[in-house]
Amino acid sequence: MAKQFDLYSMTEQELCDLSRHLGEKPFRGKQLFSWLYSGAESFHDMTNISKEFRKVLEENCSMALPEIARKQVSVDGTVKYAFRLSDGEVIESVVMSYHHGNTICLSTQAGCNMGCRFCASAIGGKSRDLTAGEIMGQLLAAERDLSKRIGNVVFMGMGEPLDNLEQVLKFMDIASHDKGLNIGYRHFTLSTCGLCDKIVLLAEKKLPINLAVSVHSPFDDERSEMMPVNKKYPLLKLVSALRVYQAATGRRITLEYALNKGKNDSLDHAKELMRLFGGLMYHVNVIPINNAREGYHKSGKDAVKRFVDYLTGQGVSATVRRELGADISAACGQLKHEIKEM
Repeated sequence: MAKQFDLYSMTEQELCDLSRHLGEKPFRGKQLFSWLYSGAESFHDMTNISKEFRKVLEENCSMALPEIARKQVSVDGTVKYAFRLSDGEVIESVVMSYHHGNTICLSTQAGCNMGCRFCASAIGGKSRDLTAGEIMGQLLAAERDLSKRIGNVVFMGMGEPLDNLEQVLKFMDIASHDKGLNIGYRHFTLSTCGLCDKIVLLAEKKLPINLAVSVHSPFDDERSEMMPVNKKYPLLKLVSALRVYQAATGRRITLEYALNKGKNDSLDHAKELMRLFGGLMYHVNVIPINNAREGYHKSGKDAVKRFVDYLTGQGVSATVRRELGADISAACGQLKHEIKEM
């Protein structure tokens, strides 16, 4: 039987309120919050909380992490997890190691409704949003399995983070708490396909996070073919929303651009990209597209170099994303919604 309260979905204040609701002093919530993020694996580990209250917590609350249904390790050390959630949904997460530390790519939804043509996560659509606790559970389960601290988070897994903004914001609030995981907001990167209304809502929060926006073409007809969201939020609306965001936050924006061989990798595309986003502070993250869907093929090395060299030659900050985990289908666009019976 499902427990009434998912502790990993609760802020410190909510845990204080819960403690009061369960007949204890509110300060027990602070102790509980500290235990959740200092390695406690069960209520039994919480030694400064009375046995009586621990029993009450065990009867009413869950602190279970998702089950590791499958773990794959790439030749480059990247680790991909398939996590089974309490209702049987299966999501994927990826842990990558860099010189600056470990980064986890988190899913925010089971599946995705955005329908981007080149992305495997869109196959089958969205089953549901994840809770803040289910987002947190991916990180904690990976840390526990790897015995490593993960200090950087990218919301680039399954799902559209801005389509589940409330829970993503709550997760960041909990994870950034100094008694939580103490991950600074500058260590969060949120990737969106361009939900303009939600970008404006995010701007109002004025959080010092990194915002990455999937562009993939500076021409509306091409972008709409790749990304159906462009029909509702075409490029000029996107640029307008990004101007609002940048005015509110002062943060540089990353433009994600996946190169599709012979389709969007010409110098005309590079020139129009610069014209369209002129006046914004931005960095172009060029991604050699992965062959996750039929009709999309990775541009050759010469085409990638030509595209990037043109941008940098014009004074635009641009780099090619380092590809990790392709051999285990853990690279950009390759995470997918597994069947529940896996």
